[in-house]
Amino acid sequence: MPRILILHASVGSGHEHAARALADAFEQVSDCETRVEDTLAFATAPFRRAYAQSYLDVVARAPGLWQRYFEATDRSDSERIATDNRSRGQLEVPLLARLDRLVDEFAPSVIVCTHFLPAEVLVHRRRVGRFTSAIYTVVTDYVAHSFWQTPGVDGYFVAGEIPRDLLLARGVPASAIRVCGIPVGGEIATSKVVADVRARRGWSVDRPLIAILGGGMPVAHVRQMAQGLLQCEEPATLVVVAGRSAELPRALADLTNGPHVDLRVLGSIDYVDDLVAASDLAITKAGGLIVSEILARGTPLIVVDPIPGQEEWNADYVVSVGAGVQLRRVELAPYAVRRILSEPSRLADMRERARGAGRPRAALDIAETVLSEMRSRPIRDGANAHAEPNH
Repeated sequence: MPRILILHASVGSGHEHAARALADAFEQVSDCETRVEDTLAFATAPFRRAYAQSYLDVVARAPGLWQRYFEATDRSDSERIATDNRSRGQLEVPLLARLDRLVDEFAPSVIVCTHFLPAEVLVHRRRVGRFTSAIYTVVTDYVAHSFWQTPGVDGYFVAGEIPRDLLLARGVPASAIRVCGIPVGGEIATSKVVADVRARRGWSVDRPLIAILGGGMPVAHVRQMAQGLLQCEEPATLVVVAGRSAELPRALADLTNGPHVDLRVLGSIDYVDDLVAASDLAITKAGGLIVSEILARGTPLIVVDPIPGQEEWNADYVVSVGAGVQLRRVELAPYAVRRILSEPSRLADMRERARGAGRPRAALDIAETVLSEMRSRPIRDGANAHAEPNH
């Protein structure tokens, strides 16, 4: 029975969501044993805190600083990328020493990484003969920063043509890149009847439904958008999801239905896909996973508050394919919603473009490709385990 080790890193939630979607897909397409682990759970405590919290603190408190760092470290020269990657991997190996024990104990046939950190470390360990498993990287953004490029991995799975072309330009062989999309939950590949979903969840069947996925947004911005939308003159339902934000429901507690708009404020829910499927418009940040989930449902987006760097790139992708709009100022959200809903042909076109860009089968396609290549790959031995091309 093949053993599939799927590694993410707890820097935001998207990498883990992609990892779990992949685990479900592997178990669906084959009789195999999967294991999903957070790479940082095997790190030293200081490194774990510094790696995860420093990113979250910087993007929250000094987004401009993060943007400068992100852009300054995005290399285009393949030799420089390889040098930087090897240096990081060598530095990280002693800080993630317990990862060796996991690989030794589980003895995976294949390792799939939804973050670049485990790939950096494991490629270095395989190069020195610690194990022979194949290693794949799944890029969970719509543009591939050079951090994602790890010379020595067996292959990359990317969201579309843009990250593929970036990797090609940096010297990655075309044979090592597969355009499959960003993995989303298998439920999204199943069609849903909008009226049925709305009736089951208690949302109006015959009014437009606008969703604000507000968990990662500044509370003041969500409140500002909600207040503006509640004053819309056309009948609608507004659903605000707080997600992990305990503060957001409290900040909206005094808001009531508008003259024509019904308000529903939800906390953390396990039926986000129902909401996305039932929505006419989804207002969201631009994390790679949530954008992928919304596009896979064919729901048009209004993107606000993107984190400088990768989320700005994701937002640009949404706009470039015609599946949504990006707003720099949240107070324009009610105006944008009114204009889009008042133009049915525009809304229908955005929906069609979102559906065209979405890849609801991404996780299944990745799992099938990995397993197919695993079956056809010659068995390695310890002597040639690190002899793969230096992609």
